[in-house]
Amino acid sequence: MGQDGKWADIPAGHDTALNYAVMSRDRSVMEMVQQAVDHNQVMLAYQPVVPARSPAVPAYYEGLIRILDETGRIIPAREFIEVVEATETGRQIDCLALENGLDTLMRQPDLRLALNMSARSIGYPRWMETLHGRLDEQPTMGERLILEITESSAMIVPELVTGFMRDLQCRGVSFALDDFGAGFTSFRYLRDFYFDIVKIDGQFIRGIADSADNQVLTSALSAIATQFDMLTVAESVETARDAEYLAAVGINCLQGYFFGAPTVNPPWQSDAPDQAIG
Repeated sequence: MGQDGKWADIPAGHDTALNYAVMSRDRSVMEMVQQAVDHNQVMLAYQPVVPARSPAVPAYYEGLIRILDETGRIIPAREFIEVVEATETGRQIDCLALENGLDTLMRQPDLRLALNMSARSIGYPRWMETLHGRLDEQPTMGERLILEITESSAMIVPELVTGFMRDLQCRGVSFALDDFGAGFTSFRYLRDFYFDIVKIDGQFIRGIADSADNQVLTSALSAIATQFDMLTVAESVETARDAEYLAAVGINCLQGYFFGAPTVNPPWQSDAPDQAIG
């Protein structure tokens, strides 16, 4: 095939077929998410976080955002969040997640719940108005709310995040640093952030009972968290051996499929059939 034929089916402005395919996929994902937002087809799936040494009763739950596509299929965040993270649609998703989570806390006075957020939402009026408005209505609800921020998101505007955290911690809200170890957090900023919880990224946790490398890395991350008086949570715990190892080395809490998959029908909705969502 000649040079002209090689590029014949690629629209102008796209230098390779791969780039065009990626952009087309992202556009399709964005349209799917925006349609779900427009029709309020958004929900939370809840996953338990358990104490490592006494896992029978969850310490708290994490509410993970899900959307419904046009066929009614439940779509987990990993399939769309990177595409929408830096967009207006991403801010709308954060707002809906917050609204759903705060509604759940209102209905369940004994529940403690973690919700994911982007640092970009700190400057988004609807998100901030929702958060402060609900806390004004129910001041004690802040003591049951945990906001999770990923390393990569926190480092976008670290000074803004630290001020936001100080203000909300005064109202009882706790903060968790999600995916700890996955990015390139400056330890100077880690010291200044004063996170209450660090969640050690799952890449260091899966198979840890049989991986000397993961054991060393997790030990180092745990030591850093301990130095700053932060509770440690191990993500992606999938086997009994890994759970036993993590409890033995002093990790505080565990989260993963071994203890429960995210579900849109949590235990406090026991009258509904369970539906686990990846």
